[in-house]
Amino acid sequence: MAISPQWLAVAGFSTLTLVVAGCSSSGGSSSPSNAAGGGQTVSVQPVSGAQVLVDSSGRSLYYSDQEKTAMKVLCDSSACHAIWTPLTVPAGQQPTGPSDVASALSTMRGSGGVRQVTFHGAPLYTFEFDHSAGQLNGDNQHDSFDGTNFTWQAATVSGAVAAPPSTPSYGGGYGGGGY
Repeated sequence: MAISPQWLAVAGFSTLTLVVAGCSSSGGSSSPSNAAGGGQTVSVQPVSGAQVLVDSSGRSLYYSDQEKTAMKVLCDSSACHAIWTPLTVPAGQQPTGPSDVASALSTMRGSGGVRQVTFHGAPLYTFEFDHSAGQLNGDNQHDSFDGTNFTWQAATVSGAVAAPPSTPSYGGGYGGGGY
């Protein structure tokens, strides 16, 4: 049985379409993160000796001193979101968490109209260089995006500064941020 060139082209295109669809559904690092499934939006876990707020995947959550003071989203560019991914919830959903933090959770309108989760009014983010749960590499990082200089802190239950990360600080220069 001979296979026609047209059949090979259709089969190849179908395979390529499935591969591309599979890759695109994995989600990029710059897209907002949110609570998946029926889990809590925010949980608390011990990380580097502090009770740190984490997302539904166990990744540490951070806020910037500048946004905490301004009580508004200042990290609203794609360059900032490439490093600091906003924690979001879908329209109509309120953020949830354990009793010791639930009353301090809320939302505010973020970039593109997303509902960004806040803790005591400060928008929350994950850090791109925390590659797994339990890492705290974004604590006390400094960077600059769109003319705003940011200082990032791990969000803790007590508001106290978490211990320094166990890994060295990143020393490059992405966005002026030393990554």
